[in-house]
Amino acid sequence: MDMKTFSKSSLIISTYNWPEALRLCLLSVMDQSVLPDEVIIADDGSTPCTAGVIDAMRAVFPVKLIHVWQEDDGFQLSKIRNKAIATSSCDYIIQIDGDLILHKHFIKDHLALSERGTFVAGSRVLMNKELSERMLGGQQARITPFQSGLGNFSNRFSINWLSRYMADRYKTRDIFALRGCNMAFWREDLLRVNGYNEVFHGWGREDNEIAVRLLNSGVRKRAAKFAGVVFHIYHPEVDRARCPKNEAYLTEALLNKTMYCSQGVHQYLGRMEPVQLVEREFAL
Repeated sequence: MDMKTFSKSSLIISTYNWPEALRLCLLSVMDQSVLPDEVIIADDGSTPCTAGVIDAMRAVFPVKLIHVWQEDDGFQLSKIRNKAIATSSCDYIIQIDGDLILHKHFIKDHLALSERGTFVAGSRVLMNKELSERMLGGQQARITPFQSGLGNFSNRFSINWLSRYMADRYKTRDIFALRGCNMAFWREDLLRVNGYNEVFHGWGREDNEIAVRLLNSGVRKRAAKFAGVVFHIYHPEVDRARCPKNEAYLTEALLNKTMYCSQGVHQYLGRMEPVQLVEREFAL
């Protein structure tokens, strides 16, 4: 019996103070050929402008749209992702960032690749500054693969038969061949390893470290190659000052064959307060 037939999916979108990009991302979610069952915005301390965009979109959004927010106390992506995972009511979690525009078959592709005992790691297509500004200015959420201003040529295409062939062949043990902005997990596997490790502050390596713990716990990595296509809106690089410390945490997990982190998602299960979880039912 195919477990995928009976699974429900949450799309978790992390964001911080870029409401224009988030709106484009949400528009591309609305255009999906297969919709997730719920969308959770994991907001790492944005100003009320982001909440305003979410509230406006909720009125026309085709599925439940949930806003999970925390105080701005520096870059704490691991913490806000854990809170979103704790909030999720579905058994399959697809994870992206709010500076992406999704190919119309993004959710469909990820669900096709979902398989018990595995997580899925995808890649991204970079948009240059000019194309990004044009898309943001026009609030246009559709991109064609041959559009000017795109990089990463082979990452632009959703090809079903080729993605099925590559899924268990492409860099399945490589913890660096992944992007936290395009991953998917069974929620039960995330809970088993206690989700993201909140010792990670600032940019970098929290996604590689959770992959290490999942692999060490027996969860296989599958690749979303020629599937799960996303287009990344240009922005300047974030501050990477804490990256050496985060690299040290990753090295520790590799050397110790770590499967579980002490500071993770379990602290939020059943404890999300109304002030942290802002949710209004959309109107149909």
